[in-house]
Amino acid sequence: MPNVDARGCPVSGASPRALEHFERALAAFQLARGDPLAHLCDAVLEAPAFAMARIFEAYLYLGGRDPAGAGRAASALGSVATGALNSRERGHFAALAAAIAGEYEAASALLGSVLSEYPRDALALQVVHSFDYVRGDTRALRERVETVLPAWSAQMPGYHAVLSMLAFGLEENGEYSRAEKAALHALHLEPRNVRAHHAVAHVLEMQGRARDGVRWMNAREAFWAGEGPMETHHAWHFAMFQLEAEGGQRALATYDRRIAPAKGAVSDLIDASALLWRLHLRGMELDGRWHALAERWAPHAGDAYCAFSDLHAMMAFAGAQRWDLARVLLAAQGRRILERGSNSDMTRLVGLPAARALQAFGRGDYDAAEGLLSRLPQVAHRVGGSQAQRNVLELTHAAARRLAARSASRKTLRAA
Repeated sequence: MPNVDARGCPVSGASPRALEHFERALAAFQLARGDPLAHLCDAVLEAPAFAMARIFEAYLYLGGRDPAGAGRAASALGSVATGALNSRERGHFAALAAAIAGEYEAASALLGSVLSEYPRDALALQVVHSFDYVRGDTRALRERVETVLPAWSAQMPGYHAVLSMLAFGLEENGEYSRAEKAALHALHLEPRNVRAHHAVAHVLEMQGRARDGVRWMNAREAFWAGEGPMETHHAWHFAMFQLEAEGGQRALATYDRRIAPAKGAVSDLIDASALLWRLHLRGMELDGRWHALAERWAPHAGDAYCAFSDLHAMMAFAGAQRWDLARVLLAAQGRRILERGSNSDMTRLVGLPAARALQAFGRGDYDAAEGLLSRLPQVAHRVGGSQAQRNVLELTHAAARRLAARSASRKTLRAA
C-alpha cells in the first residue's frame, strides 16, 4: 500500500491503482478540464478507505456557489473513517467541515496550517486559493502561493498549476508584468492549463488591452472552448474584450452563442448577468434576454448562499423587472444576516445594501441607488470575485450618479 502521493504528501487507505486515479483527478482539477469526479469515483471503487479521495470529492461539491453542493459535500465527508486519518488528512477534514458550515475564514486558516507542514500539498493549495478568491482576500491569493513556492520545482507534477495560481494572485494585486510572465511560464510547461490562460486574460483586461485580448482569445480558442467548467467564464472574458474593442453588438453575439446556452450552473448564470448588466449600463436593448435569464435564476432567488451570486441574481431580476423575485431574494438575505458564517457577515456589510441598490437602479430610482452604493464599506471587495468582476458595482455607481444628475437637471428645467 502506498503511503505518499506523487509530491511526497502522506495518504492513508490508498492502493497503487487508486492513487493513480487520484492523481488523474488532481491533474484535471489543476487544469480545469475534464471530469475529476469521475476519476475519484474510480479511486474510491478501487480503495473505499482512501480518505483523501473522499475529501477531494467533497471539495468538488463545494465549488459551485450552490447550496445543494454543501449537502453533497457533507454526505461525502460523512463517509470518511476519521479514526485512521493522519495529521494532514485531519487538517483537510476540519477545513472541509468549517467550509460546509459556511466558515470560510476558519477553513482557509486550517488549510494554511496544512500547507505550513506540507507545502507541496497541491490539493490544499488549489482549494485554499479558491477559498481566498471567494472571500475576496487578494493579499492571500498572492502571498499563500509565494510562501510555498520555494518547496516546489519544475520537475514536480503540477508545478504549472502553482505558477498559474501565482499569476492570478499577482494580477489581483496589480503586479501585471510578473503575473503575465508567470502565466506564460505555466503555459510553456503545460499549454492545456486553462487557469493559466485565464490569468493572462485578467492581465489583459486590467491593463485595458482589449484588442490584444480579442487576439489572445481567438488564437487560444482550442484551449479554452469546448471543455471544462471555465468555458463560459472564458467566453465572458472574450465578450468583455469585444465590448471594448469591437462594440456591444459583437459582445452580444458572443453572449447569444456561447453564454446564454450554457448548462445553467450558478457560475454560468453569474457570467450571463455580468455581461448583460454591463450592456444594460451602456443603454443597449436586450430584448427578451433578461426575462429568459431571470427564469433561470428564479430557483436560486431564495438561496442567499453567496453574496456575490445574489448580486448577479438581482441584476437579472432588475433587468427583467421581476420584482416578485427581487423581493424573495431580499427577504432571504434579511434572514441570512441573522445567522453565523462568512456569507452572513458579507451579506450584511455588502450583499444586502448592494442588492437594494441594484433593485433601485432597475426601478429608475437613481438617487437611492447612488446613495446606497456610495455608503458601501471599504471591505466591499471582500464580497468575492476578481477585480474585473467586482468593478460592476463601480460602473453601476457611476451610471447612477450620471442618471441622477440628468434627472435633477430635467426637473430644474421643468420648474423653470
